Amino acid sequence: MSIQTTKSYHEGAYLSLMRGLKELDTNGPSVPCDLVLNGDHAFPLAINSQGQVLMAASRYGRGKIVVLGHESYLYAFPDLVENAVTWLRGEGSDNLSVGVCSSIKAVTDNLIKSGFKAKVVGSFSDSGEVGVYVTDAYGVEEDAIDLVAFLKAGGGVLIAGQAWHWASTKPNENIILQFPGNKVSGVAGIYFTARYGKVEILPVSPQIPSPWMSLRIGKDFKDDLDILLEGISEFDLTDGIIASEALIHGPLAFPIGTTEEGRTFLAGSYYGRGRVVVITHEYPLKSEKLVSFWKNAIDWLDQGRKGIVGVEPNLKLLSKSGLKYEETAFRKDLSVFVYPAWKEDHVEEIQDFVAEGGGLLIGGHVWNWANKNFGLNPLTDFSGNKILNKMGLSLLPATIDQGSYKVPMSTQTKEDNNHFRHVLSRFAGLVTKGEELPMHEEKQLKKLEMECANFLMTKAYGSYSYKQVLSILTDILKKLGMPQVSVKNPVKNPKDHLLLSVGTELYKASPDPDALLPYLIKDIPVLPVVKGQRIRITVNTADENEWISTGLYLSPGMKTEMIIPANIVNKNWTIQIGCQTDYLEHEELKRARSVCERFPVTAEKMEVWNLWGGLIYLVAPPNTKVEGAEVIVQMAVLAPYYKSGVTTAADWLLQRTAPAPWAEFEFENIIFTVPSDVVKKLERPDEVAALWNDVMKGIADLAAIPQTFSRKERIVADEQISAGWMHAGYPVMITTYSAAEIFRPDDARTEGLWGEIHELGHNQQRSCWEFRPNTTEATCNLWSVYVHEEVLGLNREKAHSSMILTNRKNTVDEYVKGGKKLSDWNVWTALETYLQLQGKFGWDAFKKVFAAYQKISNYPSDNNGKMNLYAETFSQTVGMNLSAFFKSWSWPIDRATEEKLCKLPPWSDHPMLKYD
Repeated sequence: MSIQTTKSYHEGAYLSLMRGLKELDTNGPSVPCDLVLNGDHAFPLAINSQGQVLMAASRYGRGKIVVLGHESYLYAFPDLVENAVTWLRGEGSDNLSVGVCSSIKAVTDNLIKSGFKAKVVGSFSDSGEVGVYVTDAYGVEEDAIDLVAFLKAGGGVLIAGQAWHWASTKPNENIILQFPGNKVSGVAGIYFTARYGKVEILPVSPQIPSPWMSLRIGKDFKDDLDILLEGISEFDLTDGIIASEALIHGPLAFPIGTTEEGRTFLAGSYYGRGRVVVITHEYPLKSEKLVSFWKNAIDWLDQGRKGIVGVEPNLKLLSKSGLKYEETAFRKDLSVFVYPAWKEDHVEEIQDFVAEGGGLLIGGHVWNWANKNFGLNPLTDFSGNKILNKMGLSLLPATIDQGSYKVPMSTQTKEDNNHFRHVLSRFAGLVTKGEELPMHEEKQLKKLEMECANFLMTKAYGSYSYKQVLSILTDILKKLGMPQVSVKNPVKNPKDHLLLSVGTELYKASPDPDALLPYLIKDIPVLPVVKGQRIRITVNTADENEWISTGLYLSPGMKTEMIIPANIVNKNWTIQIGCQTDYLEHEELKRARSVCERFPVTAEKMEVWNLWGGLIYLVAPPNTKVEGAEVIVQMAVLAPYYKSGVTTAADWLLQRTAPAPWAEFEFENIIFTVPSDVVKKLERPDEVAALWNDVMKGIADLAAIPQTFSRKERIVADEQISAGWMHAGYPVMITTYSAAEIFRPDDARTEGLWGEIHELGHNQQRSCWEFRPNTTEATCNLWSVYVHEEVLGLNREKAHSSMILTNRKNTVDEYVKGGKKLSDWNVWTALETYLQLQGKFGWDAFKKVFAAYQKISNYPSDNNGKMNLYAETFSQTVGMNLSAFFKSWSWPIDRATEEKLCKLPPWSDHPMLKYD
């Protein structure tokens, strides 16, 4: 649903309901109750100075409902009642019949005066074919099912009352579910509560009121937790379970199981007249260790009905659990349905099922889905979140490590620590008052930073709650501004971290990002633009996605339209703005945590932008072939761009002065992205190309792969990266401080490029011959040594100090002195094993071994098995039994391997013999 569409619904409905009203005087003998709003459609009509909702409206199915916090308001505000009945019967409806419950029959006269055909009835069942039914909140219990059906089919309901008196006479009852009025209004997400509402004169705002004070939690969940956690002392999430984290954002949602840091993996919520429990991995649903909890959870979800528990057939519960259930697809006659978060059928039916009283137990994680679905939004596109977001819960890509998590001794909830809404409300209140958050509470801001960013990603523009948070965060950013993060102005404290993160996500979510931009980034440079740039795409991808450079750039906040050929629309292509894809988790930030934006290609016209600006790419999905497709970029900034075989020397002299701050160089097998200042004076890019073409051929030679890479490697410079000075991946990330050395061919042959080649070596590592974590930082250096010696002509001792012979000897001596423990065999120690092999058998042996591995499809998954396979493969390749050599390094060579190699001549003078 678009922002414009939902804006017209909520705000249009509010304007109709409050038409002609300037204030609502609630002073008097009547004490209203505070209303809780939940779900997507409920919105307030009147909020007092304490943030309490006294009147609200919503819709359910095709119908609408208005709820007033005291029945006397039906008489006190006749103009409001007239507006309400007019709105409830719907535009264009000629049904003027209104049924009025006999307990409030005095309302009838006012309605008749307003032109309605109002009649007093004993109950809803007596009302006949009415368009609107008006009732108090006390006598609707027997008619609740019919009233909900009436509402769902398109009828209008006006209901008024308060629940504090009822609650005082039934202290042990659950108001949310058992108060008569809530059995009707609850399906639409409006609930009467036991809290007294403050009375005062309420001015009628021209917009829906959304003060930060109303961002509260709907109930105390102690009674729910007492039931759910009875007899439970811990939640065992071991056995390799990596759960997702859950975000709790609804007023009636609450945590059940959390880590010591307060990260949620198990949660519950009320939705409509029903309940939901979510576990953030599906495997615990089958765990014998959690059977007691699942019994409690199903009892809580069943609400005492003792109805049928249905389990989706693909999600088998523990057979020995003793739970009585049926394996079945979703059915409306179930009391509780157990469902995997990764299925996507029956989404709306399941939501209605819960809203009308059903129980939902749902399990699943989203992190794996997020890793596999490049460019999609896990908060909106993952099936489980399509169900859960409306219920005030969301599954996040962030993971929770396996472990056993204790249940707190007391189930008393602590709303000041655990709930997104309360912490945000507190922070907003302090900002509004100009106060600082106490130091001891600053740790909450880190969690709030994550929760705000993820909540904004739900993009629930049809929800009043979402738009309320959007409004509150916008006010905060406009008041405080966003930190102008840079290398010279790093962001360090939790408050600035929060503002930087929220500003980034708020810009994406805002209905008016252009108006917000001046509060986020100051002094955006004005760069000259070009229009109607045509980009030709020819690509034949292998098993991985591939970035296609355009040589174009967008300034911060700059928007452009791209015209996309029909044959790549809805084919898993993505438009990417920005090449710095690292997500930063550092305490000191020199740039925002995330500065790359991706847009799935879903239409032939796409508008794209990025708060932080960036180079424009098209990202081709795996196993895709396209030839000569044309993409048009309507407006952008030219970037310095050089492509071997295409850009001439004369072209480069013109292109190197292009105004974009980032430049790109595309050679035969590698692409570099660096600050433009690094290459403004570069005269001979062809010499740089020759250097890197040789380097990449050397990498391919050692790896025994074709000299034309199936996908060109990329190296991208960034002001700050996620780990280390450089790190591997697509792209390889380096810091901007290292960018210049890439373009100095002469220095490369005298001083080396150890770091860059080390990372490119990481990209050649393969699981079948890698023994992680021991060799992670070791075997990649085979490429560093090889390329420096064989391609750059630089002796290994000059390439890196650890390659000096005395240092290598000391490495071996320390390993032997420490008892030759395999746990100490890593980095330089592990590399020495391979260098000793290279010293004896040469580089060709490694090339042949790597080639042999390319034919092995079935290899062990454990290090012991893989090390035996490597010893066997290397021995067979060189025609010599190397068992004794590897055993001298403490490799776990087993008898079977020795027997396979016993007919080969032994390496009787290996370098480790003297240490045995």
